[in-house]
Amino acid sequence: MPTIFYFVWVQIHVHVVKGNISAKFTLFPVELIENNGLKPAELKLVESVIEENKEVISEHWNKFFNRSI
Repeated sequence: MPTIFYFVWVQIHVHVVKGNISAKFTLFPVELIENNGLKPAELKLVESVIEENKEVISEHWNKFFNRSI
C-alpha cells in the first residue's frame, strides 16, 4: 500500500555539553527539558545565550535538516 501521509514532528532543540555533563533546551520557547549535571548559574547563562541567538540557531537547524517552516 502506498504512503499517503507521512508526518514527523521534532521540536527544535539544542544540546549543551561541558565535559561529561550536558543539558538540552527547546528553542520555541527556550526551555530546559533535560539537565545532566550543569549548575543553576551555568543553566541560566546557557538559557540567555540561546534566547539571544534562537533565530540564528533555528535558521541553521533548518538548513542542516533541510526543513522549511
